[in-house]
Amino acid sequence: MAHAIQWLRSLIHIVTIYVAMLVLGIVFFPWAIFSPRGARAACKTWCRFTLWTARWMIGITYDIRGDVPQDEVLIAAKHQSFLDIILIFYAVPAGKFIMKRELMFAPIIGQYALRIGCVPVNRGKRGQAIKQMVSDVDKGRAEPGQLIIYSQGTRVAPGVKAPYKIGTSVLFDQLGQDCVPVATNAGVTWQRKGIYRRPGKAVVEFLPRIPAGTSREGFLKRLETEVEAASDTLLEEAGFHAKT
Repeated sequence: MAHAIQWLRSLIHIVTIYVAMLVLGIVFFPWAIFSPRGARAACKTWCRFTLWTARWMIGITYDIRGDVPQDEVLIAAKHQSFLDIILIFYAVPAGKFIMKRELMFAPIIGQYALRIGCVPVNRGKRGQAIKQMVSDVDKGRAEPGQLIIYSQGTRVAPGVKAPYKIGTSVLFDQLGQDCVPVATNAGVTWQRKGIYRRPGKAVVEFLPRIPAGTSREGFLKRLETEVEAASDTLLEEAGFHAKT
């Protein structure tokens, strides 16, 4: 019975936050259409609302740890669920994501993502998109910020191993910026698929920077080692034990 009640609460929460997305998307639209700051304010407001309702509707709290970057950096994050997207974006001042080009056409999400500076990429053409982004920032056509990429390329369930893609190291080399790795255990409470949400504390942890100029090979190895170790520790803290 308790599981069924929590499933129902989870469903209600999902409906609530997507209705809020629609409402906020309409309310903030006049400001967002003229200023990226308006679009960012709308996204931050929705994140705040989602985290607030998650606490009392489904029993999910959160903790943001480490030194949250305020300058222009590359953020290479572990990706377990939609919740870690919300937490990272909420934490940093001007986050923008590498995103699949198809998301440009998603209602509300696509339009606002473009307004806050997210970079839509076609498979195999990421380098071209990144060069354009860097050029736009340098010439004042786009606001600087924290570029966020998920190094494994997709959501990976807690306890599941997946390779770190070479594209992250290429991007690190192209940008010439420090990289801030991010670990998480968000997938324990907010699963990558399905409706059910498990009560508990979701954590994202900003790890020590990897300095610009680190070799590609050394960078990717260090990134994977540090993010996986920190994420495993957070999973243990959340009471998750991988099946063997």
